[in-house]
Amino acid sequence: MKIQTTTSGPKRVTTRTIADLKKNRQAIACLTAYDFLTARLLDQAGIDLLLVGDSLGMVFQGHETTIPVTLDQMIYHALTVVRGVERAMVIVDMPFMSYQANDEEGFRNAGRVMKETGAGGVKFEGGSRIAKLVDMTVRAGIPVMGHLGLTPQSIHQFGGYQPRGATPEEAKRVLHDAKVLEEAGAFSLVLEKVPAELAKKVTKSLKIPTIGIGAGVHCDGQILVTPDVLGLYEDFHPRFVRKYAKLADDIRASIGNYVKDVKAKNFPGSKESY
Repeated sequence: MKIQTTTSGPKRVTTRTIADLKKNRQAIACLTAYDFLTARLLDQAGIDLLLVGDSLGMVFQGHETTIPVTLDQMIYHALTVVRGVERAMVIVDMPFMSYQANDEEGFRNAGRVMKETGAGGVKFEGGSRIAKLVDMTVRAGIPVMGHLGLTPQSIHQFGGYQPRGATPEEAKRVLHDAKVLEEAGAFSLVLEKVPAELAKKVTKSLKIPTIGIGAGVHCDGQILVTPDVLGLYEDFHPRFVRKYAKLADDIRASIGNYVKDVKAKNFPGSKESY
């Protein structure tokens, strides 16, 4: 009698899964996550890729930029996210000054992220300048996601959050850097706040998937910051965000009702007491 064996649980998303989605012209759904509970909910909702973004510096820590976020903080948040995920691939942002000083330091720090978090890969911002680092990291078995266009860690150099690649010179540089990152071994590439037509050109020129944020519909996938999508973060309103909920209003109303019940001694009731 032949015994049939089955495996339970969802199939884990990997770099091969992401590549196949592009090959089959299926869009890649991505969001950010910074904690266990949110990661579990997003994973259960069917998200393909979760980015533990250094955007946590703004939406979680209350800073004005991503610059203050440390490597230790990224590792801590990545650990909590990985624990909440069964299916989605988890990518971790390498924060400011964890790789800019030299390639060897960046390489070691990427290895530390992988060893200490159990994540599926790391993300570096930048183009040709980090090609050697990407190559070193990939050859060591660490999947790398690239990031071009508006790179928040360079916000002080740019002088603001304006779109990138709007001039012919910048567009040419984005196209060139995209090819360089692909050749260095990156498995995917985030295009942030670049003109939709430029993102379309980059996407068509690459074999690896592009993930857009404010870069139009022609990218192979889309990513947004989850607190923006859920209407939790109210300090920043980029035009490329579509709000699917207004949880800030819901939370204020719910907690307001709790406060009223406590003040009026309507909570706890007999059924909520021992």
